[in-house]
Amino acid sequence: MGHWDSATGYSRGNEMSRGEENAPEGSKYVLVKQVSCEANPQSDKIVVTRKLTVCSKVCFAIGGMPFRMFRSTIGFFLQIYLLDVVQITPLHASLVVFIGRAWDSISDPTVGYLISKSKWTMIGRLMPWIIGSTPFAVVSYILLWYVPSLKMGKFLWYIFFYSLFLTLLTCFHVPYSALVLFLSSDQKERDSATAYRMTMEALGTMIGAAVEGQIVAKGHGIDHCFPENTSANSSVNFTDMNSLFIGNTRTFHPQSLLSQIKASYLIAAGVQGGIYTFCIITLFFGVKERDDPYTTKLDKSIPFLKGIKLVTRHSPYVKLTATFLFTSLGIQLLEGNFVLFCSYAVDLRHNFQNIVLTILISAVVTVPFWQWFLQRFGKKAAVRCGMSWIIPFLLMIIIFPHHIILFYVMAVFSGQSIAAHFLLPWSMLPDVVDDFRLQYPNLKGLEPIFCSFYVFFIKLTAGVSLGFSTLILDFAGYETGACFQPPAVILTLKLLVIAAPSGLIIIGLLIFQLYPITEDVRTKNKLALQELRINRKN
Repeated sequence: MGHWDSATGYSRGNEMSRGEENAPEGSKYVLVKQVSCEANPQSDKIVVTRKLTVCSKVCFAIGGMPFRMFRSTIGFFLQIYLLDVVQITPLHASLVVFIGRAWDSISDPTVGYLISKSKWTMIGRLMPWIIGSTPFAVVSYILLWYVPSLKMGKFLWYIFFYSLFLTLLTCFHVPYSALVLFLSSDQKERDSATAYRMTMEALGTMIGAAVEGQIVAKGHGIDHCFPENTSANSSVNFTDMNSLFIGNTRTFHPQSLLSQIKASYLIAAGVQGGIYTFCIITLFFGVKERDDPYTTKLDKSIPFLKGIKLVTRHSPYVKLTATFLFTSLGIQLLEGNFVLFCSYAVDLRHNFQNIVLTILISAVVTVPFWQWFLQRFGKKAAVRCGMSWIIPFLLMIIIFPHHIILFYVMAVFSGQSIAAHFLLPWSMLPDVVDDFRLQYPNLKGLEPIFCSFYVFFIKLTAGVSLGFSTLILDFAGYETGACFQPPAVILTLKLLVIAAPSGLIIIGLLIFQLYPITEDVRTKNKLALQELRINRKN
């Protein structure tokens, strides 16, 4: 029989002691008093909730770095790599992206289904997927940046390894995204863990762009074009060059320079593979996964197809997903074509890596600000301000297209919107899951479905943006490996980097006006879930 502690107002009983005794590593338990209507204090109920330590949050956040690191590298550099280094046609490059993303679209719900059917193991239900996929993902990623000595069908190599890598990355990212729901049942703790995660993911984006950009930028920045009227006394060896026509001008690219650029891409891939391995090891040893606190062992998992039907009919989930579908598409169009835009539209090929780095440093620094902003003014206000902030600075590029200082100013303020894009979708998804739990309190195992379809739509926007923009550039007359591009390509790049992202972000914000979960609704849901958790424990 427990005794009442008059100093603290809490009942200290045997059940409480067992809760403290069995507390997982990397966390501590906090007592929350549930006051009874009866006068007897012994009838008061104790709610034991988990408060995550800073170390546990940091280790969880470090685990999210690889996804953004790879996405950043692929988003900024895959297109120019396929076109100017591998030198496949724009049509084949768009096929690589389209087919890879189409396969990736299938893998997201498939992996979500397999995870929902997975049984609990000694290290959890999600962690085996994260650990098991890591070595294969690293190998496939390195092979993605290797140029094989194939004369025919080279693009098939990239279709295979791009699709394989995206599938293995899905096996990591879907369970990792769901993991935050199994760290703590407290909204503030989950929001805090998500803020840590998004700060590290922004840092991962910066690391990806910095590692890739600084290693490969030297080759892309070299003035490697040699005119046809080179004098007879020139030491240039024309047998060691690739010949291209741009209009009536012939340009040459030394094979030695091309080999150097290929090697630099492979080195960068190896460095990023090592970072990926380190992050997953840190996640494994620093985070403890726990079972669902809102269900009992007697609750059964719902069939997968029925789960999909319930999830996709949940109004807040549909509206939130639609919002970030459009805003993500706008950001991905900007990201995927920015290097080409700097290289050909505004003649900043020597500065693009520093501009990209400025954007990402600004994003890393700004994530804590947006975490404070959403706590002070609410998540809906944060979305409206954060996502619209980038639009005026994109439009300024049209007015001052060759102003290098303005580009760096634009990079700083654009990074602030990128930070909001990192943080807010994943900060709001747990609110939607909580709202769903209150409607269906006896269902379990649907968290991977929420996360897998959320990831699916984000990946879909990346695939559509890259594939669509590459195809449009092909129609505009893009010259693979050329030093200069025709006016139609320059105009197309301006539309893809400035006009299209601005319009898509505005559409997303209009849809977001219909999102029903306000701060008042979040507070009511929190109290209702606390009561549900008490009933489950009893």
